[in-house]
Formats: sequence, C-alpha cells, structure tokens
Amino acid sequence: MENVLRPLIVIGGSLVVTLLVGWLVDLLLRRADQRHPQVPLWGLLRRCRLPLQFVLCAAMLRGLYDQAHIAPEHSAGIGQTLTLVLIGSAAWLMVRIATAIVESSYSRYAHAHRDPARVRRVRTQVTLIQRVVSAVVGVVAVAAMLLTFPAMRAAGASLLASAGILGIVAGVAAQSTLSNMFAGLQIAFGDMVRLGDTVVVNGEWGTVDEITLTFLTVRTWDERRFTMPVSYFTSQPFENWSRGGVQMTGTVFFHLDHSAPVEEMRDKLRDILRECPAWDGRDYGLAVTDSTPSTMEVRALVTAKDADDVWTVRVTVREQMLRWLTVHHPYALPRVNTADAILPPGSITHPNGGADAHRPRAAPRGRVVEPPRTGRG
Repeated sequence: MENVLRPLIVIGGSLVVTLLVGWLVDLLLRRADQRHPQVPLWGLLRRCRLPLQFVLCAAMLRGLYDQAHIAPEHSAGIGQTLTLVLIGSAAWLMVRIATAIVESSYSRYAHAHRDPARVRRVRTQVTLIQRVVSAVVGVVAVAAMLLTFPAMRAAGASLLASAGILGIVAGVAAQSTLSNMFAGLQIAFGDMVRLGDTVVVNGEWGTVDEITLTFLTVRTWDERRFTMPVSYFTSQPFENWSRGGVQMTGTVFFHLDHSAPVEEMRDKLRDILRECPAWDGRDYGLAVTDSTPSTMEVRALVTAKDADDVWTVRVTVREQMLRWLTVHHPYALPRVNTADAILPPGSITHPNGGADAHRPRAAPRGRVVEPPRTGRG
C-alpha cells in the first residue's frame, strides 16, 4: 500500500499545490489590476501564470522524486528530464516577466507623451531590448541544459582552452550576422528609423512594419512587404519622410498649351483645396515652371499633415483640375499643331503643297533652260 500511496501523494500533492498557487497568484494580480487600472503591469503579469505553474510543478517533482520511489531503475533519466523541464520553464517565466515589464513601461510612456515621433522611437527601442533579453535568456537556458550532462561538463575544459581560436573562427564565419546585429542596435538607439516611419527605399514608398536585430520589413502602399537587412540602412542612403516632422509638401505637374488660363487655374486650385479634407491649410501655389515649343509646364504646390494625406491631395487636385480644364477650357489641353508653317519671304512652294528650298532655283551657267513639254513624243 505504501508503494502506491507514496507516488500518489507526491504527484497529486505537487499538482494540487501547483494549481492552488497559480490560482492564488492570478487572483491577487487580478485584484491589483482592478485597484490600479492606470498601471498595466499587473494585468500583463497574469500571462506568467502558466510558466509559473510549470516551474513550481517541475521543482516540486524534482525535489520529491527520490521520496516517491517511482521506477528506480530509470531514476537518472527521469531526474535529468525534470531538470531540463525546470530550466526551460524558468527561462520561459523570465521571458514573460521581462516582456510584461517592457510592455508596461512602453504603455505608460505612450500615454504620458503625445509626440508620435518620440513614441515610435521608444517603441523601437523597447522592442529590440525585449528581443535581446529573450535571446540572452534562451542562450543561457540552453547552455545550462547542456551543462547538466556529464559529457558536456567534461568537454567544457577543452572548449575553454580553445576559446580564442573558436572565437576567431566564429567571428569570421558570422561576420554578416554580427554586423546586422550591431546595425540593429545602432538603428534602435541612434534614432535613424523607427517603427511606423514612412520611408522610400529603392524607389519604393512604404511604412516600417517590423525591426529586428537582423532584418527590417517595409510595408508598401499596395500591401507588399520588403524584407531588408538592417545593415542596409546604416550603409546606404534612404528617405525618411517622418524624421523631423510628418508634415509634407506635394507637387502636381500639368503640361498644357501656352494659351492655358493660369490665373483662373490658381483660383480653381484654391477652390479645390478648400473642399479637400486632406489639405491642412498651410500653403498652396501654382506657377509656370518650364516651357517647350509646344507646351508649358505648370506646377501646383500643396501641403498636408503626413504622407498619406499629401498623396490624397495630389490625386484630388490632378483629377479635378483636368476635369475642369476639359469642360471649361479645352483649348488649354496640349494638342498637335497640324497647320501649314508660315514661310519666310522669298521662299517658293512645292507643287505638292510642301515648302521647297528657301531660294528660287537658278539655271546652271552656260545652259538654257527649256520649258517643260506638255505632249508625248
């Protein structure tokens, strides 16, 4: 009977204590969250309930396993397995706690500051810090698991003796990976690019959607994703439309006939912008910026509060201005001139209707020009 009750008491007691402690911790965190709703940390720490229960259960089973007398012939293997589970669950719990603290800090900072640029910068930094902490905890946990094996402990001395050579080899082999990792840290704390920034890379306009230690993802306006190494943004030029402010100035070009009514176009541009909700009201303008023998170039200048709105204003102005010109001033649209050219004085006209040489033809010296024959033979 003792051989049956002892394992049941050990295993059942461990499970009951684990469930009871998990329920009690969750209850306390829920009450703290209700009393202090302005502090999101308590609500985020409730995510740690499951890894906490794993840690408690694995620790109790590992400590009381020798008293249970379960499968004594496999005690070494079962004890090793429980140790690995305890290390893994402890690393899982540490990552959850670190994530809760980082997210709580970012949430409080975002509510206290209204500057979108600073909030995006802090968000980028805390995201990368969270990834670094998770990577470090994972590496330490794996190393601790390996050190629980006697063979790995015996090989530790030889590995430490050749650490210098291994470090050089690893540094050469992982040169690109290490450069990307350092570039990711430089982006996070150098404030070069942040999550949510509007950038132009290789002629593609998009928004920074994700930043990790090794790569960066840009989401374009048509929902495509460009994944690029972070080292690109530290070594290549790119446009960041969100740096220093999100307000933007856009241009719309029209190629029109020289007779286009420029003054009336200025008035029409003002009317179009007044009815466009995306225009921020800061500035506008219309001017002739270039001319060719057949057309002239007219540039409309508009402003908006960000890149999305400036795009909306540009397409609205282009569409409504062309429609207005087509209906009220169709002569202003570019056209191909098919009229006969005005010839200079003294030129003759070719019988077929085209312009001939600019001078009358003279007969060669010493020859007589006969009149053309009108009949045959």
